[in-house]
Amino acid sequence: MKSLTTVALLSLTVSSAAAHDTWVEVNTPEVREGNIVHVDLKLGNHGNDHRDFKLHSLITLDHATLNVNMPCGCEVDLKPNVIGTAYEEKQGYWTARYTTTKPGLHVVSHELDTLHGKIRAIKSAKTYFVVGPNPTATKGPLMRCDRPLGHPLELVPLTNPVTESGPNKPIRVRVLFERQPLANARVTFIPRGQQLAEGFDETHERMTDAKGEAEFTPTEANVILVVIHHREPERSGDGYDSTAYSATLTVAVPQVPFPPVAGNSAATAR
Repeated sequence: MKSLTTVALLSLTVSSAAAHDTWVEVNTPEVREGNIVHVDLKLGNHGNDHRDFKLHSLITLDHATLNVNMPCGCEVDLKPNVIGTAYEEKQGYWTARYTTTKPGLHVVSHELDTLHGKIRAIKSAKTYFVVGPNPTATKGPLMRCDRPLGHPLELVPLTNPVTESGPNKPIRVRVLFERQPLANARVTFIPRGQQLAEGFDETHERMTDAKGEAEFTPTEANVILVVIHHREPERSGDGYDSTAYSATLTVAVPQVPFPPVAGNSAATAR
């Protein structure tokens, strides 16, 4: 009986670890050129039944990436400069400073590929910020937010998470799995400071349509964490017998929306 209990607890621990999600945040979605943006890499337990915005622990960086993608398509690796935020080992979260040099829309991107027992966990995360008053000032491959970065499981914003964000403005996303729309998938929109209901939270969760799209309209200013999970039980390999995917997108909903840009429609902003 003791052995069976130990195995059950181990299984629960592994499943819980695979369910934890990573996400990235910036201290501001709008910054003047030449100023500093603080980029945070966090791990939380909102992947389990708690379904909230609370921190869990400090992730190991061995199999992780953390980059800033500039509008020109250039990529800056932040991982060599990250520091922890807590005195206790494995507590808090990672943070790094990034000095802006280019105007336009920027993407913070993170990926993690690791094993939790017999489960391979593949995670990705994104958030966006704008340098300068015009998000379309720099032409380039990442000028539009609706262009995927190529993560295995990815949340692609269809409304600009900076310039089109605000209370009562919908957040629209498309879920891509291996670059194809993922239909009938549960997308969770978690406002900071709230804990979602168990099961299916009709207020904060949506199922994707045939195009892999889902929409949520926040009613107040807050930080919204968008989360998607996908499991491939039969996708196995050396040392693992299933693969768990997760992706997150962090959207800072401002009280005062981004000022309109001349000629900046929903199509050109993305």
